[in-house]
Amino acid sequence: MKIIGLTGGIGSGKSTVSDYLSQKGYPIIDADKIARQIVAPDSETLFKLVECFGNSILNQDGTLNRKGLALTAFSNKEQKQKLDSIMLSEIVRIISDNIEKYEKQGEKLIFIDAPLLFETGLDKKSNEIWVVDAEDEVRIQRVIKRDGSSREEILLRIENQMSRQEQHDKADYILNNSTTQEALYEQVDKLLKS
Repeated sequence: MKIIGLTGGIGSGKSTVSDYLSQKGYPIIDADKIARQIVAPDSETLFKLVECFGNSILNQDGTLNRKGLALTAFSNKEQKQKLDSIMLSEIVRIISDNIEKYEKQGEKLIFIDAPLLFETGLDKKSNEIWVVDAEDEVRIQRVIKRDGSSREEILLRIENQMSRQEQHDKADYILNNSTTQEALYEQVDKLLKS
C-alpha cells in the first residue's frame, strides 16, 4: 500500500486538495477531523485541555471554543507545545490504527491529510510527501474570509508553524495554490497519473 502525506500551512488549500482526492474516491485519513472528534464534550482530551488552559476555552454548552483555544495556544511557543503534547499522540495513534485498517482492506493508495505531518513524525509513515503552498498574502486573505480571524491572529499562527522553506525541503512535490482551483486540480491530476 502506498501512503501519501499531504500537508501545508494555514490557508494553503490543503483541505481543498483533500476534498478533491476524496471526491475521486481515494481514502483520506484527516488529522483535523480526528482532532475535532477527540475533543467532544466530556472526552478525556477535552478534560486535559481545560486542565491546562482553563475554562475560558469552553463554550457555555461545554463544547470546545476552537477560536478561544487557538488564541491561547498560539500566543507563544510554550503554549503551543502544551497543546501539541495533549493532542498529537492521540491523533497519531488513531491515524496509525486507520492505516492498519486500510492495509487489511487491501487499499492500494491512501492519503494522510495532516497540517503537522512533519512535526508528528507522520512523514516517516508516508512513501511520498505533497506540500500544498500559496503565497502568504493569498493564505492570509483566505483565512480572513473563511473564519473571520484577524490578520494578527493568522500571522501568529503562521509564525508558530513550520516554515515554508522547511516544508519545501522535505517535500517530494509542491502544489502551488496561489492562483485558481482549476490550476490546483490540474497539478493533482498530473501527480496522480505519475
